[in-house]
Amino acid sequence: MRPVPGWSFAEVWGAIAREVPDRPAVVCGDRTVTWAAFDDRAARLASHLFAVGVRPGDRIAIDCTNVPEYLETLFAAFKLGAYPANVNYRYQADEVRYVLDNCGAAAVVHAPAFAAVVADACAGLGTPPVLLETGAPYEAALAGAAPRGPWAERPPDGDDLLLLYTGGTTGMPKGVMWRTDDLYVALWQSNRPGTAPKDPVAAVRAGKRTGTTLPACPLMHGTGLFVALSALSGGGTVVLIPETGLDPERVWSEVERNEVVVLTIVGDVFARPLLAALDADPGRFGLSSLRAITSSGVTFSPDAKTGLMAHLPGVTIIDALGSSEGIMTRSATTDATEVAPARFAVNERVAVLDEVTGDPVAPGSGQVGLVGVTGPIPLGYWGDPEKSRATFREHRGRRWSIPGDYATVEPDGSITLLGRGNACINTGGEKVYPEEVEVVLRDHPGVHDCVIVGVPDARFGEVVVAVVAPRPGATLDVDALDAFTRPRLAGYKRPRHYVVRDDLRRSAAGKADLRYLRNLATTELGRTP
Repeated sequence: MRPVPGWSFAEVWGAIAREVPDRPAVVCGDRTVTWAAFDDRAARLASHLFAVGVRPGDRIAIDCTNVPEYLETLFAAFKLGAYPANVNYRYQADEVRYVLDNCGAAAVVHAPAFAAVVADACAGLGTPPVLLETGAPYEAALAGAAPRGPWAERPPDGDDLLLLYTGGTTGMPKGVMWRTDDLYVALWQSNRPGTAPKDPVAAVRAGKRTGTTLPACPLMHGTGLFVALSALSGGGTVVLIPETGLDPERVWSEVERNEVVVLTIVGDVFARPLLAALDADPGRFGLSSLRAITSSGVTFSPDAKTGLMAHLPGVTIIDALGSSEGIMTRSATTDATEVAPARFAVNERVAVLDEVTGDPVAPGSGQVGLVGVTGPIPLGYWGDPEKSRATFREHRGRRWSIPGDYATVEPDGSITLLGRGNACINTGGEKVYPEEVEVVLRDHPGVHDCVIVGVPDARFGEVVVAVVAPRPGATLDVDALDAFTRPRLAGYKRPRHYVVRDDLRRSAAGKADLRYLRNLATTELGRTP
């Protein structure tokens, strides 16, 4: 097949469904949705949504956990030419209302558990969207809808959009606008830099397919969504766990039961509990099918990689560099004897750019710049041209996505990440990038997790504070932590204070709530914000 006009997930998935109708497309517990059923259910949902007034270009919000209906709604939106928009299922009514109002949602597909929150959110909107609850109402809608409708007269288009709302660590959610053509190509090139997508139907006919994939992180975030889109676009099977929160034993059981090949998680936040389950009962799970464990947004620590590879010889650990605003590059670890922090390299699409000139910084110069990605990138943020101009910039005829990560480039071309600019700490005129301190502390055997924040200080303006969570059963000694960092960090980078908490309240995507942690540290130390 050829991308006319542009690559469309609806076109690709429909073609795959015709080639392998009986292959499982989505597995969720005891439910198996074949490719034929996946295509049919999405088509019927598109017909239902069209019948209630949804048209091409309208926005369809999805407020669900990892269930087949999430992917069916995506597929239906792509068929219809409507724009799917994710809603964080942890949001309360005001937060949901903001997203629905911001994107002007025409419809919301939501889980029964979120019905009250969604109803409350819609009550404050000028034009309430059409609501469809999964379960009995959803199934009745599909049963009463035709497998084709007027929407089918409009072929899918690569210019159709997907809106990916990203909360980040500060500010209100922003809807990242991905053209489906750009997203399809970006996902392809994340594994195959510099190449154009090949005909997926020809690949399926040749017996090729993406390995069965389990996104253990939420589909409502980019990491889970992107890996699911990739797996389906390669004719593979996506395994879903509908419950919220991480259940390590359930994850390993699903890997075993479904012969999962690729497991996607979010750094150490997921890796350490998963590793603890393997340590507690080595050999309990049959995991021979597993070939790769991937993470995006948060990198793995070396000891987490080492621990996983000890249980899973032959498994590749992959750190992906990217965000909702741009899919960049990856770093793979295959040898358990040579485990190190993730090292990403500049390439034809990824560079570290001078903040003033916009040109790539020289390798080995030590100059701090901003990581940027060019090529297929989003159009901008929905309804926010000002923030779009700040993140998506044009320089010397090329568009760049620059989400805000500071970094340097080593002499060998590898990238050393320093952290987000909005989290940078200015202590006595010296800049401290949290990530370089966090990487050191995570290597301490008693530290389970840590986040570096700056708190007000009368003398230095700000001082570095580490909020740390101990490993189960460990007791953290502040003097020992300071001694551990002393030979590894410059004096101004070392934490002046430590705040110990059992739980750092990371989001399901592994993101730290910097505002909460900064306020916690400020209060704990008796400082005035």
